[in-house]
Amino acid sequence: MDLEWRLVDSKAIAAEAYDPEAEVIYLRFHDGAEWAYEACPADVWEAMTAPAQSRGQFFHKHLKDKPQHRVA
Repeated sequence: MDLEWRLVDSKAIAAEAYDPEAEVIYLRFHDGAEWAYEACPADVWEAMTAPAQSRGQFFHKHLKDKPQHRVA
């Protein structure tokens, strides 16, 4: 799968990507770990990537408890 990673200006998150067909948000953290967060329809992705949205705050509030697995 070829994801289009976007760099993020965040203290914890280095890059983000989204697979709309699988409804999975991918996050690459500054330590190099990549995680996939499932059950994320397009509206969740749009809310997370909205201008001025803190990725760290959004992660802790909305993604941390979703089904997840490490991908790298």
